[in-house]
Amino acid sequence: MTTDAPPPDLHVDAELAARLVGAQHPDLVGPIELVANGWDNVMFRLGDRYGIRMPRRRLAIPLARNEQRWLPVLATRLPALIPAPVRIGEPAPELGYDAPWSIVPWLDGANALGFEPGQRRAAAVALAAFVAELGIAAPPDAPHNPYRGVPLADRDESVRARLASGRVPDAASLASVWEQALAESAWAGPKVWVHGDLHPANLLLSAAGGLAAVVDFGDLTAGDPATDLATAWLTFDGDTRSVFRAELDRRRDIDGATWNRARGWALVIGSAMIEQAGTSSAFGRAGAHALEQVLLG
Repeated sequence: MTTDAPPPDLHVDAELAARLVGAQHPDLVGPIELVANGWDNVMFRLGDRYGIRMPRRRLAIPLARNEQRWLPVLATRLPALIPAPVRIGEPAPELGYDAPWSIVPWLDGANALGFEPGQRRAAAVALAAFVAELGIAAPPDAPHNPYRGVPLADRDESVRARLASGRVPDAASLASVWEQALAESAWAGPKVWVHGDLHPANLLLSAAGGLAAVVDFGDLTAGDPATDLATAWLTFDGDTRSVFRAELDRRRDIDGATWNRARGWALVIGSAMIEQAGTSSAFGRAGAHALEQVLLG
């Protein structure tokens, strides 16, 4: 359960979740258990088959609507399970909650943060398949996200600020990597579907380390596929990164410039993880791991 998340804008607890389910989806009423109090959303388990995902911050409200609109569409063609809503929850100010919420399938698996990078090797081929199948041209009305899928130059100011903050290890060496990534040609192809936050905290693995599900599509958008290719550094170590890259190169014609931008995106996301959580929590340590891998190339 996240303990370093920002304060909530919306009060969310199991009692509220129970009132909402009872009022809007009474046929699904069942025991409710708090599972995770995340950065933007709270997750509950509902009985044995379902989960409840509820925004805890107002900035997550349009992201919840994006998930409700698009995840059922994407789920029909993706090779891994995703939390596509099975029921839509509407705002209910009369019950003390004025945000949309969702009932989703309960997806079995353990958070990949609980696995050492070397233990994630069994997920490499399946995650490559997921990234390849997700990353097709998106429709014109796909969600817009100013922080993901955009040209790397759009993230330049924030990355340089993090590297200058004193909180990011090996900042000088990372700055050199960042310059190299910025120098690559921008994505000139069609805007493709992008998960936008494909780090270990958003992957569920089986006990053996295989990919069980991909979760948290709050950053879903369309743009540069390099954003999701960054998981090569965010999730894996060097040997397994080679397996992941080889499988993606087999499935998609990915040029060197895109892989180099992906390394830059790993720096973007890894440094943001450290900025959010430091390096003492599991989430922050995952960011530190990503930056170590970025320096390895």
